[in-house]
Amino acid sequence: MLPADGHVHTEFSWDAAGAGHMQRSCERAVALGLPSIAFTDHADFAPWPWPSGTVPAGWRATVTEGLMTVPPFPVQEYLTNVERCRDMFPGLRILSGVELSEPHWHPERTRDLLGQGSFDRLLGSVHCLPASDGGHPRAIDDDIFDNRPTAEVIRTYLAEVTNMIKTCDQFAVLAHIDYPVRCWPADAEPFDPDAFEDEFREALGTLKDSGRALEINTQLPLAPRVVQWWRDAGGEAVTFGSDAHDPETIARGFADAAAMAEAYGFRPGQDPFEMWGRA
Repeated sequence: MLPADGHVHTEFSWDAAGAGHMQRSCERAVALGLPSIAFTDHADFAPWPWPSGTVPAGWRATVTEGLMTVPPFPVQEYLTNVERCRDMFPGLRILSGVELSEPHWHPERTRDLLGQGSFDRLLGSVHCLPASDGGHPRAIDDDIFDNRPTAEVIRTYLAEVTNMIKTCDQFAVLAHIDYPVRCWPADAEPFDPDAFEDEFREALGTLKDSGRALEINTQLPLAPRVVQWWRDAGGEAVTFGSDAHDPETIARGFADAAAMAEAYGFRPGQDPFEMWGRA
């Protein structure tokens, strides 16, 4: 049995509109034999610079004077659809959830959102880098490395991840600890996690001390060294997240990710819906 997919987006994520679909995602999960699926749609609060000429057509309405402002997460409509899918798929454990972007920057807006409903799985994510000049944050996208050295981007990102863990207790799972590597320049030397071992270990140690879990995100295979460092830090639990924005990519790479987690001493619990813990 594949692990539960703890990080899936639907039509209620602003960047999955037109591709994500909650009901079809449930159908796909059942077809794959998943024990559970968590719908963790985006809650993004920070506007970030994005020249309108480079914005995909479906997102242009979110850009005004070069700033993208993501639409609010439609909590009640989302929760209504979660309940509908639970009725339609009684054999599938369906978790409600949110992926909180930089919740430590927006504590009041985060509290307001979470007060609108009950959520089973809360992810904490860093999708932006703080501006060095005090201006708007910069989204981590394919252009992020154009004006910054690769090492600076990774170190700034991991420092912000550590800051988020230290200053925010509103999430249970740290998502995609290697997020900027998705945009790694094709003409750069291959990404080497060992070059950032100290920064990874600091983030992972802080996460362990907070009692939270590390996500093994499979949109980009996580370097095994990171899972080893999580084990070394005393990390107690891992989750698996496809970060799927469409039903077809649910649980992608899960067989390999599960094998890697087992190799570093993490095992499924007696309940297949649980996070994986230390052996």
